[in-house]
Amino acid sequence: MDWINDSFMGRKAVARGKAGAKHLLTEEKQGAYHYVYGPYSTPVMRIAPGDVVEVETLDAFGGAIKSESDMPSQVLTMPFVNPQNGPIAVEGAEKGDTLAVYVHSLLPRGPQPAGTTALIPDFGGLVSTGLTHLNAPIPERVKKMEVTPQGVKFSDRITLPYEPFVGTMGVSPEIEAVSSLQPDYWGGNMDLPDVAPGSIMYFPVQRKDAHFFIGDCHGRQGDGELCGVAVEIPATVTVQIDLIKGWSIPGVRLETKDFIMALGSARPMEDAARMAYRDLVRWLVADYGFEESEAYFLATQAGKMRVGNMVDPKYTLGASMAKAWLG
Repeated sequence: MDWINDSFMGRKAVARGKAGAKHLLTEEKQGAYHYVYGPYSTPVMRIAPGDVVEVETLDAFGGAIKSESDMPSQVLTMPFVNPQNGPIAVEGAEKGDTLAVYVHSLLPRGPQPAGTTALIPDFGGLVSTGLTHLNAPIPERVKKMEVTPQGVKFSDRITLPYEPFVGTMGVSPEIEAVSSLQPDYWGGNMDLPDVAPGSIMYFPVQRKDAHFFIGDCHGRQGDGELCGVAVEIPATVTVQIDLIKGWSIPGVRLETKDFIMALGSARPMEDAARMAYRDLVRWLVADYGFEESEAYFLATQAGKMRVGNMVDPKYTLGASMAKAWLG
């Protein structure tokens, strides 16, 4: 935890990384879940910078897929998927500030098998779409898995490590209301495995009180979320939410003990990569004292690129730099 003191949250935020009051956002307290990010929903909770919130999230299907015989096309009502908790109002947040969200923990909840993945017609990284191709849709299939901190039981042969993360979180846009399936500068459905316990997320505040949303937790996921569905789980996720006044950033950033990362969400994928690397270079200049061409050189020789998703309405990629090279 010592690194938190030296993080941007620890050095710049209102609460300086110190945990404040604790809150519990249960399913009952949440009431109706949300399927858009926008400024028109009444906050379910109001907190002060530094407060810690324990949140009971639903899986991306809202719990509708209960067995391997429940086909998504039959039990889901599109576009009402990817339910979000919130919004949570953060006192003192204004446009031009940055919300800092430290992910403390993420645990599966509910009966086993808690994990769900699926092949959904016209959706995924290796399928055609009925809007543009004559090919028949991919056969629909559901796979259920036991998910515990000891592992994800993929099959009788394979148990994968439990590597949980939050698929969707962010702040309200200033005026528009956007599907919770889409990522962009406010966060949203980034599906980036680095948004895991031990990471701090930074979101550019777009409106008064920020209005923070969170949901769509995963037991694990490979790079790209290839078939479009990770190990979706209902979860209890605990986050510490702080506020950095006057730190204006163009999009989502992430920090861990070992690296910083700038995120880009766009199509085509090349533009998402360019957006991420552009912000990383500008970050090195603004906060680490690099001259721009030197930062460009460093990103070329030492930067790393993470593919979050290649299936959502916009793809999300993260460009990172090890703190070891930043002094």
